[in-house]
Amino acid sequence: MVVSAQDLAAGYNGQAVWAGADFEIKRGQITVILGPNGAGKTTLFRMILGLLAPVSGDLSVFGRAPRRGNPRIGYVPQRRSAESDLRLESLELVRLGLDGNQWGISRNSKKHYAQALAALAEVDAADLAQRSLGQLSGGELQRIFLAQALVSRPDILLLDEPLANLDIRRQATLVNLIAGIAKSKEMAVLLITHDVNPLLQVAQQVIYIAGGKVATGSVSQVINSETLSRLYGVPVEVLRGSRGRLAVLGAEEAVHHE
Repeated sequence: MVVSAQDLAAGYNGQAVWAGADFEIKRGQITVILGPNGAGKTTLFRMILGLLAPVSGDLSVFGRAPRRGNPRIGYVPQRRSAESDLRLESLELVRLGLDGNQWGISRNSKKHYAQALAALAEVDAADLAQRSLGQLSGGELQRIFLAQALVSRPDILLLDEPLANLDIRRQATLVNLIAGIAKSKEMAVLLITHDVNPLLQVAQQVIYIAGGKVATGSVSQVINSETLSRLYGVPVEVLRGSRGRLAVLGAEEAVHHE
């Protein structure tokens, strides 16, 4: 067990955004975090990172209270693109994941460059090492940011909207890459997304945040009409297409109502 929550409530200035969360996250497990904009998905990441204290309840990371700067946690924040004139090379960005908080040249510079190259190879991006970030596509950038998060060999990987602005093919490639890393390294992966469909085959747990409440379980346990209607407080219908894709109807109207 790497993360555990009991009756957890999150919020700011003592005011809860959501409450009543109970979940456990294990090594090698992929947990998908869903919910509308503003529901408090990234707030959960902030608490795991030790940047925000719970309003109430208990949250433990590796059996202890969360703390800032924990090297056992890799984090990829939400990003959209890189400026076309950004000259920073991919290899240099990944290396900053090891010594970006130091001034000047690190004593372990050669070792760190070797580790950065190894991290790029893990995400099938070794060929991008010398390319500047401004030259990369959205899918290539996500692999570089993923390599930066992996270079310190974390036990938990937090990914905030990594599939945003990617086409279906690149989404599938990135999902398969993440699933392979989680399995081979026994790494716990928490991934925020607005669409669970690209992750249906790999998601082992869902944390759904909506209407100030939280539901946790498998995809089938959480993404169903009964559970989502309870979360949103209005009738919500979940339909499954002929190819297995899920469609949630009524949630958008519920969010607007709130």
